[in-house]
Amino acid sequence: MNNKMFCFQCQETAGNKGCTIQGVCGKKPEVAELQDLLIWTTKGLCVLTSRLRDEGKTIHQETNHLITQNLFITITNANFDACAITKAIEKTLALKETLLSQLSDKSKLPDAATWTGDKDSFSTKAATIGILSTMEIDEDIRSLRELITYGIKGLAAYMKHANALLFDDPKLDAFLQRALASTLDDALSLDALVTLTMETGKAGVDVMALLDKANTSRYGSPEITKVNLGVRNNPGILISGHDLGDLEMLLKQTEGTGVDVYTHSEMLPAHYYPAFKKYSHFVGNYGNAWWKQREEFESFNGPILMTTNCIVPPLESAKYTDRLWTTGTAGLNPKRHIPGEYGKTKDFSPIIAQAKKCPPPTQLETGTITGGFAHNQVLALADKVIDAVKSGAIRKFIVMAGCDGRMKNREYYTEFAKRLSKDTVILTAGCAKYKYNKLDLGDINGIPRVLDAGQCNDSYSLAVIALKLKEAFGLADINELPISYNIAWYEQKAVIVLLALLYLGVKNIHLGPTLPAFLSPNVTNLLISKFGIAGIGTIDDDIKLLG
Repeated sequence: MNNKMFCFQCQETAGNKGCTIQGVCGKKPEVAELQDLLIWTTKGLCVLTSRLRDEGKTIHQETNHLITQNLFITITNANFDACAITKAIEKTLALKETLLSQLSDKSKLPDAATWTGDKDSFSTKAATIGILSTMEIDEDIRSLRELITYGIKGLAAYMKHANALLFDDPKLDAFLQRALASTLDDALSLDALVTLTMETGKAGVDVMALLDKANTSRYGSPEITKVNLGVRNNPGILISGHDLGDLEMLLKQTEGTGVDVYTHSEMLPAHYYPAFKKYSHFVGNYGNAWWKQREEFESFNGPILMTTNCIVPPLESAKYTDRLWTTGTAGLNPKRHIPGEYGKTKDFSPIIAQAKKCPPPTQLETGTITGGFAHNQVLALADKVIDAVKSGAIRKFIVMAGCDGRMKNREYYTEFAKRLSKDTVILTAGCAKYKYNKLDLGDINGIPRVLDAGQCNDSYSLAVIALKLKEAFGLADINELPISYNIAWYEQKAVIVLLALLYLGVKNIHLGPTLPAFLSPNVTNLLISKFGIAGIGTIDDDIKLLG
């Protein structure tokens, strides 16, 4: 094959088959092969950590953190900095050598665990270990390995967010590493991989519970909040991504400076947390979903801080390139990256200094949007919700969580939301909400028809709400609830959310706008037969089926 690269981990992969020349996300072949090598060497590291645990030896927290950070670096739209990825590979190789020397039983280790190379050999090695190098393997085995790997990437992302707030779970780290190491094990059968997939779903539930605890312990439980969409006449900093710890540090450091702070895309739900409401310069949300950033970052006028994934590399003609900063596992321009270890205060002074020299944001819209319907808040309204269901005022809930994206076929979700009858309520989390959260769909007896639980990891809240409703109505099965699932996906965090829902027993999930390219026909049929997984159809048909 003459492919320059191969990647099919996200929904927008070219032709729903695979990106072979350049990633639709903007990822260059050089970055793609480095990410392949980083994942492969990290799998090898996980073989070593898992064996060391079997020998009764302790794995240090720093090693666990390195592994989750490595995985996060390779998530779609997270890191485009070849230098940063190269350094991560070198650090991983050095750690492998150290751990290998501590291992008593070195027999039958895979190449990924023992390979040591230098920077000059990275490209050559990467060409032998990517997806295309596994084409001779049974396609169903390969498909399940990729499904597990992408689920583990999503799990690692949520672990990273919890770790950044100094919440750790060694048992989850051990599972993550064992599962990732298992994708190198040629002895595992299809049945064993299916079992591991379900175990990954359970770990997904556990990690989202951990992150929920980390966020709410630090910042309080989300509450119903009207978020401002307008701007003020001060210079501003726009913060995007998912890391609430970075937002907290930025708010503290900008207090009293005359610089306002706005959220973009997945950072919108930060406004729902009580702890952030004390900052008078935390103005509101600017713009829409991540994929509109090229136009919205231009008009914001001030610096932008990307804390996690959701980066769209700027066009060469972009005027905001020198205003775009990254931190943590996000990466684009090494000259615009803010370093900082977990538990340490990051220095955002270069961004603040730049903001002071910039004009205020150009206003895009006015008004407010309402959110903050995480599980604690909804359960506080449980009696009102249950009464509305019993009276027939609420006939059905539609879970429309997940991700937004730039492809035209995602307009389906806007039209679907518009066409839903007025006795239905949309439960949402993640940036998928930007397809309908500004439609003004009204309310039912004071209950908004769009209940936004928060970020993609807050899909956990939707599961908790469903389980509590099942209990309240005395039902034996979560699938007996008047809830349909019409979920949009984009990247690997959506994969772990899907696996978590499957583990919880949720069936008949409709997933779109396309099913994952990494699922083989047989694995797809397995998901259909066992869980009722389906794609989307026409809006008319899906309204009849789901609405």
